[in-house]
Amino acid sequence: MTIHDVRLHAFRTDLADVRLKGEVEAERFVAGRPARISVAVADVRKAPKPDSGVNTQFLRGDDLLVFEEADGWAWVQAVRDSYVGYVETRELGGRDAAPTHVVRVPRTFVYPGADLRFPRAGALSMGSAVTVVGGAETRGTQYALLPSGEAVIAAHLRPVEAHADDYVAVAETLLGTPYLWGGASGFGIDCSGLVQLSMRMAGRDVLRDSDMQAAGLGEAFEPGPDFSGMRRGDLVFWKGHVAIMTGERDMIHASGHTMLVSREGLKEAVDRIGYLYGGGPTGFRRP
Repeated sequence: MTIHDVRLHAFRTDLADVRLKGEVEAERFVAGRPARISVAVADVRKAPKPDSGVNTQFLRGDDLLVFEEADGWAWVQAVRDSYVGYVETRELGGRDAAPTHVVRVPRTFVYPGADLRFPRAGALSMGSAVTVVGGAETRGTQYALLPSGEAVIAAHLRPVEAHADDYVAVAETLLGTPYLWGGASGFGIDCSGLVQLSMRMAGRDVLRDSDMQAAGLGEAFEPGPDFSGMRRGDLVFWKGHVAIMTGERDMIHASGHTMLVSREGLKEAVDRIGYLYGGGPTGFRRP
C-alpha cells in the first residue's frame, strides 16, 4: 500500500475516502458528502473531542467533504488544501448558494442590518466567503446584504474572482495579529497560516503546514553570502517555522517570540533563533 500523509488524506483503519481504495487499508470506504463551513472560524482538531489539539482552522465559506458524523463531530477534508481533521457538526452548512465575495481586510463586522450603529451580530476574517444578494446605503456608507438579511461593509469585500497583486502586501496588513498555534485567520494566526492566507488572497492555494511548504512551495535557492541574494517574497524556513521576506534584509512572520505578526531583520532573527534553539535556517524558497 502507498504511504500517505494523514493530514492530507482521509483514512483510518475503520474508514477511508473511497478515492483511496486500493491505496490504503480500511474496513470501509465512503464518498465524502459536500458541505460548507457556516461559522466565522472553525477549529480543526486532531481528534473528535474539545480538548484535542488544533491543527488548523477553516473559514466561513470553505468547502469540505464530510466522511463521518458522530456525537457532534464531523470528520472532514477541505477542498481547498486537502487538510483532514475534526470539526463540530454544528459548524457545517449546505452549499445552497455559491459565495460571491471574499473578505479582503484582516477583520470585519457583520451587522443585523445596513447600519453601523446597530450592535454587531458577529465578525469575519480575511478570506471568509459570503453570498451577497443585494446592497444598501445608510448615511453614505455602502453595505453588502447577505441572504440572512445581515450586512457587511461593502468596501471590506471583493468578488471571489478578484485577487491581490502582492501576497507580501497582504501579509503586511496582518501586522499585529495575535500569534495562535494552528491559527489561520485574521483573529489569530501562526507562521505557516500567515503564508497560506496571504497567498490565498493573491489567488494561490498552497499547503498548510510549514514542512509541506518547505518541501514543495516554489523553488529552492541559495541565498548567497550573508543572505545577499534575498528579495521580497522569498520564504525562509527553520525547523517548524517560516517567515516572509519583505525586502532584502527584513521579514514578517507570526512569531512565538512576540506572540504577534511582527517585522524583524533576517540577520537578527537568525542570531536570535540560533541562540535560543541552536539551529539556523533549514532552507530558502522562492514562490
